[in-house]
Amino acid sequence: MSTFDADPAGRVRQVFESHVAAGLHHGAQLAVYDGGDLVLDLAAGVVAPDGPATTAESRHVLFSCTKPYAGVCLHHLVERGHLAYDDRVRDHWPAFAEPGTEKAEATVRHVLSHQAGLPRSRLDEEPGRWSDWDDAVRAMEELEPTFRPGSTAAYHALTYGFLVGELVRRVSGQSVDDYARANVFEPLGMADTSIGLPADDPDDAATLSGFEAGERCRESDAGLSGTAAEAAALFNRESVRRAVVPAATGIGTARDMARFYACLVNGGELDGERLLDPDTVEAATSLQTEVERDGTLAVPRRYALGFERAGTAWDKYGTVAPCSTFGHGGLGSIVGWGDPESGLAMAYVTNGIRDEVEHAMRANAVADAVRTAFGD
Repeated sequence: MSTFDADPAGRVRQVFESHVAAGLHHGAQLAVYDGGDLVLDLAAGVVAPDGPATTAESRHVLFSCTKPYAGVCLHHLVERGHLAYDDRVRDHWPAFAEPGTEKAEATVRHVLSHQAGLPRSRLDEEPGRWSDWDDAVRAMEELEPTFRPGSTAAYHALTYGFLVGELVRRVSGQSVDDYARANVFEPLGMADTSIGLPADDPDDAATLSGFEAGERCRESDAGLSGTAAEAAALFNRESVRRAVVPAATGIGTARDMARFYACLVNGGELDGERLLDPDTVEAATSLQTEVERDGTLAVPRRYALGFERAGTAWDKYGTVAPCSTFGHGGLGSIVGWGDPESGLAMAYVTNGIRDEVEHAMRANAVADAVRTAFGD
């Protein structure tokens, strides 16, 4: 019997800690659920260069891993009969589009599956405006489609969040951050997670560092340039962390994220708390569209409703992930997923932004180790 046979978590821990030791990021968290049980909850490294140690409770910027949290708010409202997936967006938000226009064809389903035809807006390049929700709403109303809604898919990096968030507000009367807190985070015991950093909370989220391709240096002040360093600097701004951007400014932990996916893998219920009915979970995670070349990312993508589905060479859910696996990644730093076939749910959170190839390599290495240790 090998050491790994005696200790199923040993290999996972070794891979996880080796990434920190190699300087792939300054600090990280890894949490794994097997069914309803938290079987792994690791933390290593530091929350900032020369900062204190990372713990399982250390909060991090979640980037696009925020998208499923916002999306589940809409699923929650659909389940309660307040709207339907095939409703037109303008049915609930009249100023979104003029009747009879191509934009007016966009449905809730299109928004959740990145098929609404609105992948970019002026806000993408103007982060100083992200904290003004009314301004974001006007920007969505002013947008014209770049393709006919439903005809293809193009990742809506930021517009997804503003569209989903305003639909939640229009239908429920609550802002998306308030709705998520009351109907997702608090019921599931995700005490360290929010959409945007609450005004009365300290800005204690881990400091991000950008790394250039192939770089293994642990210093964050090594003259970095380019998108990784720029993204780190942007999301280290307190004003950005506090902005409610439902596609990008989630704040939370790997433990909370793994719990979220474990709930969905278990049919929408965990520890006696029901988030969604099984039929709603099936609808939310079902494949909606598959494209060989996403109009924004220029790589293959398989989209569900607010989630990605495994099944392409560009996934970050493990090299042997079943196609039924659903999840989401975030800006070269973070990934979470659930696997209905094995019952596993995993979240891997770091504070080091790397290019997408390196991000996928490290995320897949961790996912493969998790499946080997805990899979059936």
